[in-house]
Amino acid sequence: MTAAPHVITLGTAGGPVWGVDGERTGIATAVVVGDRTYLVDAGSGVGRQMVRAGLPFGSLRGVFITHLHSDHIVDLGALMVFGIMRMPIPPTHRIPVVGPGPRGVLPRLSPRASGALKPVFPENPTPGMIDTVDLLLRGFATDINDRLLDSLKPTPLDWFSPQEIQIPTSAGFHPNDNPTPDMEPFVIFEDDAVRVSAVLVKHAPMAPAFGYRFETEDGVVAISGDTGPTDNMIRLARDADLLLHEALDFAWVEEQYEQTRDDSARAVRDHHYSAHTSPVDAMRIAEAAGARQLALHHLVPRGAPRDLWLRSGESFPGRFLVPEDLEVISLRGGALPAAAAHGVASDAREPADSR
Repeated sequence: MTAAPHVITLGTAGGPVWGVDGERTGIATAVVVGDRTYLVDAGSGVGRQMVRAGLPFGSLRGVFITHLHSDHIVDLGALMVFGIMRMPIPPTHRIPVVGPGPRGVLPRLSPRASGALKPVFPENPTPGMIDTVDLLLRGFATDINDRLLDSLKPTPLDWFSPQEIQIPTSAGFHPNDNPTPDMEPFVIFEDDAVRVSAVLVKHAPMAPAFGYRFETEDGVVAISGDTGPTDNMIRLARDADLLLHEALDFAWVEEQYEQTRDDSARAVRDHHYSAHTSPVDAMRIAEAAGARQLALHHLVPRGAPRDLWLRSGESFPGRFLVPEDLEVISLRGGALPAAAAHGVASDAREPADSR
């Protein structure tokens, strides 16, 4: 019997870090509907976590990238290059890799800067999803062509198709002047299992940055991406069965940066306050939206004790969760088995080509 639609928290840590044994891994979330998997973000270790969760790579029907910070895409190349080794031959379907378009202009220089700075790769300093996938795969061209010509293997381009989200012009978006205009969610993807909508969230200067809403016949889940508090998230999560929202411990921020006189550290502190959300504010957003369950993820710091996060949700009127990696959350709130035993058949086969 196939489980009802649910989420698997493949990785729950925020930030560009490598986890070690027992620590939370990079941010990635699987939305599972029947025998289909829809992936949100591709943080460090996402492929290994999919294997551990028992999710067949051939079940992927979409990859949705919230924004182009490295901790959300660092293993996207590995997902595409290694993932096809666990997929059928010949390819059975195309997998859209959906995400932001090019920023178009550079972010403004931090007021903490002591002088002018030159961007790297000035010929294309702010690529969007299409160029990002292209550039990632070009770096593996020697490997891909070897396997194509010598071993007759499909290539990642046979499976994955990058797509960029077109923001409605009526929203008035501008990456520097208006990165998070008030707006209603708009549909970016639909098949016979899910409808996915997006909204701009508050993560400037990283822009555009999106939150996503997955609507199925049996439940709705909203995923914030990285964001400061914004009414757009209330609109995105309206009456959702589950809201997964990022959370940052601002007491930790103060401990890290209150004594420093380093301009870079102070600039990072500024960013944390403008572009991230406290657990209490995440709870307020969920309550205002009428979300029935709230789960905190993209946790910073990743090593904070779970009780620190749990205390924040004591007054939340719905179900409040602080999931570990590989937890399974039903959209309806009922109990489900642990990951790797949730109704999607595991594919533990090793690739036949071990080069």
